[in-house]
Amino acid sequence: MRIALVSDVHANLAALEAVLAEADRAGAEQLWCMGDMVGYGAEPDAVIARLREAGAQCVMGNHDAAALGKISIDDFNANAAAAARWTAETISPETRDYLEALPLTLGDDFATRCHGTLANPIWEYLVTYPAALGHFALQTTPCSVVGHTHVPLFIRKPGEGEELDIVRPGDGDVVELGAGLVCINPGGVGQPRDGDPRACWALLDTAAGHVTFHRVPYDIATTQRLITEAGLPPQLAARLALGR
Repeated sequence: MRIALVSDVHANLAALEAVLAEADRAGAEQLWCMGDMVGYGAEPDAVIARLREAGAQCVMGNHDAAALGKISIDDFNANAAAAARWTAETISPETRDYLEALPLTLGDDFATRCHGTLANPIWEYLVTYPAALGHFALQTTPCSVVGHTHVPLFIRKPGEGEELDIVRPGDGDVVELGAGLVCINPGGVGQPRDGDPRACWALLDTAAGHVTFHRVPYDIATTQRLITEAGLPPQLAARLALGR
């Protein structure tokens, strides 16, 4: 099975369309999304509609929850909070109903998916060694997939007491799943934060036993224009060209 892994689309339709087109060319048979479909960007309804059309299996992220009023935005920075309020006021009833129904985690016998970590699916960033250990302690499947950080990452836990194997993959890198537990973060589709403004995604090939990380250029200028026209904070448009 070839599965396209995406996360953190953040209401950026141009980036999503670029990723879906490449995933289709790569022969992806399923689409998994690790949350934060909305927030920051100006096209929440269009992004949700496109993900539903593509048959995406999605989990809830913190920005999705914030748009519903399920979590406080007190811990958001000023720009994120402004975007969350705008999103809450803008989304259609259909989008709201879809977001309301999202689970915090999804899984099967092979992979468990969430936005943050299994210890805290909404808020915790899997960016520290202790967070990774806590995540793996709760992982009962060979593979897990997360998002939230907007940065591609692959972590392997070889066995009890062994050091974690941490890979920061670049465009086109193929990483073998191998033995032990693994965790995959495909990076951010709509707002990458590793200095590369191209949209991130990954292709998980369960038959071949590996995951390939990809970057895709998209029409950043159009997304920036829509953010500006919507009256969202201008910094949210400017950062897209920087990949920050």
